[in-house]
Amino acid sequence: EKGYETGEHAPGLKLGGCGAYKAAHHIIKTHAKVWHSYNNTWRSEQQGMVGISLTSDWGEPVDPHSQTDRDAAERYIQFHLGWFANPIYRGDYPEIMKKYVGRKSAQQGLGTSRLPTFSVQEKTYIKGTSDFLGIGHFTTRYVIQKSFPFLQVSSYHTDRDLTELVDPKWPAPGPKWLYSVPWGFRRLLNFIKTQYGNPLIYVTENGVSEKVQCTQLCDEWRIKYLKGYINEILKALNDGVNVKGYTACSLLDKFEWNKGFSERFGFYHIDFKNKNKPRYPKASADYYKKIISANGFPNPREVMS
Repeated sequence: EKGYETGEHAPGLKLGGCGAYKAAHHIIKTHAKVWHSYNNTWRSEQQGMVGISLTSDWGEPVDPHSQTDRDAAERYIQFHLGWFANPIYRGDYPEIMKKYVGRKSAQQGLGTSRLPTFSVQEKTYIKGTSDFLGIGHFTTRYVIQKSFPFLQVSSYHTDRDLTELVDPKWPAPGPKWLYSVPWGFRRLLNFIKTQYGNPLIYVTENGVSEKVQCTQLCDEWRIKYLKGYINEILKALNDGVNVKGYTACSLLDKFEWNKGFSERFGFYHIDFKNKNKPRYPKASADYYKKIISANGFPNPREVMS
């Protein structure tokens, strides 16, 4: 969406209302081709696994008793995660995506939907092409209904007929989009379990960056974020969600999309101004080290030998 619709990221194309859908369509088909290639050629010998990693926020209805808000939250997650996961696990785009994009395309006088369609053969070829689901997750939004008139320039965002809200009480330690809402992760994981037949899940990205450069290396907000989110994964495991592994984001401060080196997710602070790029562990590095060595939260009563 940022690469093919708003042009914020490479390749910087501004193909409003259709570019993102076309790019996603090709990603899904090429992913399936890679899976089949491995399945037919290498699996019997290597016994490996091929999956896909999808990044998704969670959408929570502002009023859980309002059907309109619940429907808007459902659209949020289907336009986000379901866009890619539904074809791979169920054989086609989510019905709500097809309905909304199709209707808005018709209102614009277009002969066909801006959302591409899979042939019957493609649906069969794509369905089931993931041995595990990688999940990147960072934050949550409250969601309410908002109708966008079709006279506006079409876009992925206006197709959904919703708007996103945040709770001002949510901690926002990092960039303006990344609020710490740990309970949203458990709900997302349970949604995946219910929607896609409880697939094997690896959390491939989860973490928080910092607004200001943490020269004292005392990133207690990152520790709090990790503790909250990992705890919600433990609750999801108790719910029966099939989470196999967890990867924090990230080991080092690194190049972040169009933010360059200004947005820092790392456990290790890197001095980019120094030609040798020295690395310094932040407080979170020590905290995460303890989690890894205990394979979970260390027991505070346990005497470390």
